[in-house]
Amino acid sequence: MANPRTHRAEHRVTVRAPAEKVYELIADVTAWPRVFPPTVHVERLESDGAAERLGTDGAAERITIWATANDTVKSWTSRRELERAGLRISFRQEVSQPPVAEMGGRWEIEPLPGGESLIRLHHDYRAVGDDPDGAEWIARAVDRNSEAELAALKRVAEREAAQDRLLLVFADSVEIAGSAQDVFDFIDQAQHWAERLPHVARVSLREVQPHVQVLRLDTRTAKGDLHTTESVRVTFPHRSIVYKQQVLPALLSVHNGRWTFAEHDGRTTATSEHTVVIKEEAIASVLGEDADVETARAWVRRALSGNSLATLEHAKKYAETTVGAAS
Repeated sequence: MANPRTHRAEHRVTVRAPAEKVYELIADVTAWPRVFPPTVHVERLESDGAAERLGTDGAAERITIWATANDTVKSWTSRRELERAGLRISFRQEVSQPPVAEMGGRWEIEPLPGGESLIRLHHDYRAVGDDPDGAEWIARAVDRNSEAELAALKRVAEREAAQDRLLLVFADSVEIAGSAQDVFDFIDQAQHWAERLPHVARVSLREVQPHVQVLRLDTRTAKGDLHTTESVRVTFPHRSIVYKQQVLPALLSVHNGRWTFAEHDGRTTATSEHTVVIKEEAIASVLGEDADVETARAWVRRALSGNSLATLEHAKKYAETTVGAAS
């Protein structure tokens, strides 16, 4: 039998940003859902500690990634080795999903004159059974995701100062006299939200694989307007639900979130966390010509916190009365 064929790909982009800054964006996996459009969620499974300090030489870590690929959601576990001195990060999937039999590669960042950087993203991969259709599917996914990731890196690295103004991270919590399982169930079973939540007009929930959902919502604003959003959600019963919006409101370029449920002494602290990036060029058309970034930040915080707290209050009522009364 012939040896399985290894396919290779290289993608590159030049960025007007220092190489060290680019390296840090790639090294910090906790920022990936905000930086990289295909990435829905990243969980760090193991780390030697150095990786969490953005990669001193020889640092290593294991991570699980959930990401969109050719309009599907895939997850895999990878091992990464970080070399800060050489501005290189190598990765190798430990458990791949068909049609991928094996996947690995490396990031290389090369300093250029004038404070610019050249980023090279290398991949090597094999298809299950050397299937040509599988290899073609992987090639399309690698091209699409690599181009999206490099474009995102370029945008974020070059606009880091603006991102600081436009980035907004906040959380809201509610104390509930009920179990984490019951509160989790209310958030997890979003197919019932149109009946249970006044601000939700229509809802569609699809489970595309175990614990991975696609949620499409039409929500009402305070003025009665409808906004359509679509998110990929990854659920961790009965601990947390993370999501990334793929179809966003006009004012946002990024919206990632997490619901967490911490049970203690028969009570549950339910928290809704948001990470958003405001689309500066949309502020005037959405909020009016006199609006600025601070106006947009306040508006986004008020709108998202309002919906989150309304959802959590209904989850509280569900856990404390509907479920509690039946137990």
